[in-house]
Amino acid sequence: MKSLFRSTESAAMLAIMFAMALALWIGVPLLWLYIGSKVQDSTDSVGAALGLMLFGSIATILLIVPLLARLNEAYEHLREHRGLENYGQAPLEAVLVVSAVVALAAFVVWFVLFQDGPSLPIQGGGDQ
Repeated sequence: MKSLFRSTESAAMLAIMFAMALALWIGVPLLWLYIGSKVQDSTDSVGAALGLMLFGSIATILLIVPLLARLNEAYEHLREHRGLENYGQAPLEAVLVVSAVVALAAFVVWFVLFQDGPSLPIQGGGDQ
């Protein structure tokens, strides 16, 4: 029973790590794009919006990455208590890579299927 609880706990930690990694790839950019758009609307300053988005994104990433590292350490600790091999950073690396692929696939689906208007800011052709 204890082993089942620990394996469920390990799976939950991996799921939380995956959700946080998706937030890193999708949530952080969307959040700061939204905040930047509000700043640009209220100040009419693209520079202020871009500066805030840049520093806000970096600060948010610097908060999330250590949390991911701590979750990975807790996952390693659970594996060691179950008598399993310690893989070091491999679980975190795998979670980050898989979540990046999922985020990229979601972006491609959105871009191809749901994006309205022209896909590039400069129109091709000579009728301008």
